[in-house]
Amino acid sequence: MKIKDFKVEQWMNAWETKCRYNVAETCTYSMSLDEVFELCEGSAEAGAKARDEFLSAFCMRRLTYGDIEGNPKFLEGICGLYQTVEPGHVIPTHGAAGANHLVLTTLCEPGDHVVSVMPTYQQLYSIPQMCGANVSILHLDKEQRYHVDAKRLDALCGDDVKVICINNPDNPTGALLSEEEIRGIVDIARRHDAWLVFDEVYRLLVQDSDAFTTSPVDLYDKAVVVSSMSKVWSMAGIRLGWCITKDPQLRHDLLSHRDYNLISCGLFDEEVAAYALAHRDAILARSHRIVRQNLQVLQEWVDSEPRLSFVRPEAGTTALVYYDYDVDSYDFCADMVKTTGALVTPGDAFEEPHSMRIGYAYSDNPDDLRQGLAAISAFMRTLEE
Repeated sequence: MKIKDFKVEQWMNAWETKCRYNVAETCTYSMSLDEVFELCEGSAEAGAKARDEFLSAFCMRRLTYGDIEGNPKFLEGICGLYQTVEPGHVIPTHGAAGANHLVLTTLCEPGDHVVSVMPTYQQLYSIPQMCGANVSILHLDKEQRYHVDAKRLDALCGDDVKVICINNPDNPTGALLSEEEIRGIVDIARRHDAWLVFDEVYRLLVQDSDAFTTSPVDLYDKAVVVSSMSKVWSMAGIRLGWCITKDPQLRHDLLSHRDYNLISCGLFDEEVAAYALAHRDAILARSHRIVRQNLQVLQEWVDSEPRLSFVRPEAGTTALVYYDYDVDSYDFCADMVKTTGALVTPGDAFEEPHSMRIGYAYSDNPDDLRQGLAAISAFMRTLEE
């Protein structure tokens, strides 16, 4: 099967190791293992002790496949992020990218009707297209703050929709659906007897609340949700994600597909993730602090630049910022990183011309973000000469 080029990932692969300011990064500022243990234990001394005990215990283990369907402690940690999820509903994967691929290649067949939002993470529409599905696109409007229009969604579903794909919070816009909106989408999916796939990798990074936002897996038996240890938990390097379904047949089908391309996740990765999720409050507090302080920096910068505009993100780590220059976004972003070292993602990678996706949580120091944004401003001045 052929698939379209993954625009965002190819752009990041080309530039992220060559830039000075990685304002394209979408993870909350990544941590070292030393930082994880210090943060979770409350001090450097206690962290070092816990780290040594953790590594000593792990180093005595044989490097088998481990628990094929997931480390029980890791699964329990995931369940704690939802209201009604049990370990038998969770399937660990190689990151959320692996989870999305597993779910969509399992659900989508030639001729199926799939509805996906846009702009969003490209997997949600390109993988169904690769599988031969007919994909209808629900464009998220800036004027509606990129929220899903329920009436338009219902109309697009028609009489034959099989899968509805939503990204909440949305990447790249940072739009966050309310509980009422999520329940409305669930009602549409239920009425059409459709699978509802929610990519929720930014779910816990809300700007105005520490409460866990509603997940459709707690509302609808044909909901399938995806998340990972990368964006919220600052641990992209352990490459762990998960998908959740309460449907026994779909779980069987997902595991059957997984047997062919994964078998199991890493022993060490799942132990680290289990430890982190057991200390989730400390990590979430750090992540909330970073995204909230840095979004304020981004807001002040956009306000100071008359040729920029955006809809302030409600959640996540990304913002879609529009610019008022007659320049293709790929050219804009490539010229900028070459001349200033500031890397952002072209809006055209999300089918949104004359815009750029900015990742504002790439450092825990707001001054680092200010320097990256200043470099973008310096580049824009050259366009005005």
